[in-house]
Amino acid sequence: MYHDMRTLCTTRLLLQKKEIKVSEVVEECLDNIRQTEPDIRAMLHIREEQALEEAREMDRQGPDNEKPLWGVPMTIKDVICTRDIPTTCGSRILENFTPGYDATLVQRLRQAGAIILGKTNMDEFAMGSSTENSALQSTSNPWDLSRVPGGSSGGSAASIAAGQSLGSIGTDTGGSIRQPASFCGVVGMKPTYGRVSRYGLVAFGSSLDQAGPMTLSVPDSAAVLNVISGHDPLDSTSSNAPVPDYLDALEKRKDLHGLRIGLPRQYWEEKMSPEVDALSRKALENVREAGARTVPVDLPHVQHGVASYYIIAMAEASSNLARFDGVRYGYRDQEARELLDMYRRTRSRALGEEVQRRIMIGTYVLSAGYYDAYYKKAAQIRRLIHQDFMQAFEDCDLLCSPVVPSTAFRLGENVDDPLQMYLTDIFTTSLNLAGLPGISIPAGLGHETGLPVGIQFMGPAFGEELLLQAAGILEQSLPALPFPSALKE
Repeated sequence: MYHDMRTLCTTRLLLQKKEIKVSEVVEECLDNIRQTEPDIRAMLHIREEQALEEAREMDRQGPDNEKPLWGVPMTIKDVICTRDIPTTCGSRILENFTPGYDATLVQRLRQAGAIILGKTNMDEFAMGSSTENSALQSTSNPWDLSRVPGGSSGGSAASIAAGQSLGSIGTDTGGSIRQPASFCGVVGMKPTYGRVSRYGLVAFGSSLDQAGPMTLSVPDSAAVLNVISGHDPLDSTSSNAPVPDYLDALEKRKDLHGLRIGLPRQYWEEKMSPEVDALSRKALENVREAGARTVPVDLPHVQHGVASYYIIAMAEASSNLARFDGVRYGYRDQEARELLDMYRRTRSRALGEEVQRRIMIGTYVLSAGYYDAYYKKAAQIRRLIHQDFMQAFEDCDLLCSPVVPSTAFRLGENVDDPLQMYLTDIFTTSLNLAGLPGISIPAGLGHETGLPVGIQFMGPAFGEELLLQAAGILEQSLPALPFPSALKE
């Protein structure tokens, strides 16, 4: 948690008491956008006039205590459909596209009283780990402008760290909420697959994608998750599992006594930077001091998680992105003389290099001669990874590990080495393959780089309540982060 920034929950309480006005909160966020955006470039679309108009109308009507996010300014990752703001997915092919409807989670945020300030930058179609793959602009880390904010939800993470909004919605396909949350020193929550509706979320990997909150504190994430969770008849993968009151649950547990926290051997023995190792182990000491017992666990198949994830994700991407062909919406090449040439020119010119790479690999692993050798094997490994997690949760209540092996790397450092970029997801992808929830919280600042390091808890399916409780208790024992050093001036 940042000690010199007002959190979502604190702001909501002040709004209820009429100690501050909604228009003041929105103007404060917009001021932060004006001041920090030239440096970090986290925002793609800003609805300044509409947001201020909504805020003034709320001030005229007075607080609505039935709406849990009443008056709270938020941003949305630009892969989620919004009826009044362009949804570009960070791609030239959708540069001028505005949907005719809101995604279910956006609709729920609006109904809960949230004010949408705009859309955040991202890797094109969520394909990347640094937000450098955005076709529209490259985002910088608020802690060091020469470094990446992570990805693909890097715009959302940087936006929160810079105080541009009080909460943001990111998406996590292979770690794209938790990894940028770690790099930018914020809280990132990846819910169980099916907990939050995917209706209106532009698909990358349909069996992997999951939207979730990115905030300054654990209670803030709980408050947002309360609103966006729950069954949606418009999403066939949406779960009917009951949704507890996550914010209320935080008040019910004061320590970690009685909890068994599993430490996956494959994660903790993996090579990581000295400062990530030191801060992660210090966080473990705090977990034990809070009353939890740590136990070693084995996840024997997660060593194949990155390979399995990228085969499955690319295969699904090649299918999902076939719809972007210049026929129905988005960019269309005007020089083509016949249909197939129009397809080729449109996709070659308007889709980025990383997106084209993944489409080609995905098409290859699904082809008749290679399906059994690649996609089928990856699906089998996915099942084994899921079984590993289920077995581990018989011996413990939650798992704990670092989020990323290092702090944020420099802009351009891995851009020409896709394999090295993919390996930054080594601690996160397996959880997506298993469809399970996880949360990243800041463990502190590295002693060498001065950059944030994240620690993650992982839980069984629909175990968000316990995850948030454990993260909330650990958060209270860890040092608060100052405002990002690169933006102080």
